[in-house]
Formats: sequence, structure tokens, C-alpha cells
Amino acid sequence: MITRITGELVSLKDDVLTLRIGAFEREVLIPEFTRRQLQQEVSREISLHTIEYLEGNPMQGRLTPRLIGFLSEAEREFFELFCSVDGVGVRKALRAMIRPVREVAAAIEEQDAKSLSALPGIGPAMSERIVAKLRRKVPKFALLVARQEAARADVQSDVVAEAYEALRTLGHGEADARKLLDAALATGRKFKDVQALLQAVYEQTRQ
Repeated sequence: MITRITGELVSLKDDVLTLRIGAFEREVLIPEFTRRQLQQEVSREISLHTIEYLEGNPMQGRLTPRLIGFLSEAEREFFELFCSVDGVGVRKALRAMIRPVREVAAAIEEQDAKSLSALPGIGPAMSERIVAKLRRKVPKFALLVARQEAARADVQSDVVAEAYEALRTLGHGEADARKLLDAALATGRKFKDVQALLQAVYEQTRQ
């Protein structure tokens, strides 16, 4: 099973990218939130965490191997969890995932079925089913993704984790603490310690 792939990003379309790996080119399916993250990476080398599966009807003897790519292990794991809901499946999940994992995970955790039903291909009945099956399984993903994004921005994941716990101790709810951290990390600044990150969080709240 292919779980990670590295190569030059040759092209990027709606739901598929092409990677050049030596003398070969490989197509990888991607959700919309991943496509947005890669828009500036064409002609550069990238690494993707991947899911490999067979698409088609085995009864007709036509199965095509496919790869789905993500920029982090947490995003890949969340996608697999999302696909486990009855009636979702790989193609529907690919179409639905237009928002970042941390936002979808927060909506599930907060039982915000209305927001989920607005995702492409996910109506009211499906959103209720997603909340019922996943709401106790998703809280870790919003923080995991935030940590991995912080790592890509050269911020130590321990700093993010400690700042999160500090915000919780100060009375912020889980979802609120994550949103505050996301806003601070989105500025692109580098934070050498927890105090610097918390200061940035409260600067954001005063704006």
C-alpha cells in the first residue's frame, strides 16, 4: 500500500493533480481544501500522505487503482473516518471536503448539522448521520491539524499544545481555544514560546 508519495507537482486541476516521479507521472485525487493549499506549489517538489483504493465494479472485472493525497497524516486520517459513515464513501467525501479539516471537525463536534448540510452532496439527513457517528471521535483532529500547520510554519507543536491547555484553563471552550489559536497561527508569525503565542492570541481578540 502506498502511504506517502513525493515528486514534482506538474499540474493541478479541480480534483486531481499530476506528480512527476523520475520518468513517471502519477495522478493523485485531492479534495478542494488540499487543492487550495497547493496552488502556489506548481513546479515544486511536494510530499503527500496518501490513501490507495480500487475504484470500479468488481462484478464487471473493471477496477482502477486510485490514490488520494493530503498534506498531513491528520487530514488523511480524518478523511478515512469521514468515509466510514454509511452513505458517504470516497467520491462523496472528495466532493464534500471543501473546507479545512479543522472546520469540519469543529462543526461535527459542535453538532452543527446546518453547516455540515451545506457541504456539497451532504444534505440534512446525511449531516445528522455524520454527527451521530463521529462527534465523539473528532475533537483531536482540529488540534492535530493546527499542530501540523504550526510545524510547517516553524512553530513547535509543544508550544501550540501548551497554549491550548492554557486557554482551556483560562475558561475558553475547546472549540473557542482552537479558533483563537488558528487565528494567531494564520498570521504567519513565528512564536518561540507559549507566552508569545498567547500574547498574539489576545492581540487578535482586541482587534
